[in-house]
Amino acid sequence: MSEHSLERSGEGLLLEEKIRRRADYQRCYRSGRRRGGPLATLHYIANDVHHPRVGITASRKVGGAVVRNRLKRRIREVYRRWSGRDSMPELDLVVHLKPAAREASFATLRDEVLRLFRGVMPRRPPA
Repeated sequence: MSEHSLERSGEGLLLEEKIRRRADYQRCYRSGRRRGGPLATLHYIANDVHHPRVGITASRKVGGAVVRNRLKRRIREVYRRWSGRDSMPELDLVVHLKPAAREASFATLRDEVLRLFRGVMPRRPPA
């Protein structure tokens, strides 16, 4: 990664890898771009913290607190295990879950979220 790489001591995401402020979510929703799918929408915008950050939102339409929190844990796990996150550009990424995500299997949810993440990766110039 770049000179601003993050030091990981465990397997979880560091606080610096998470979007935590409401203003950052709002900036991503209002000024950022988005990519969509049947289970989730990915909102993204460049940030100035020199590394990617991820945030996850789910309205009550998705389900009760237990369902929403389970889905958020699954998204965090997909992002944490994704080998491409170290080459992700300096973006704030907000995954907004749709009600259909409640019925999806982990594999289906993983495939969609990874497709959305890969869609914001920079294109390599032809060799």
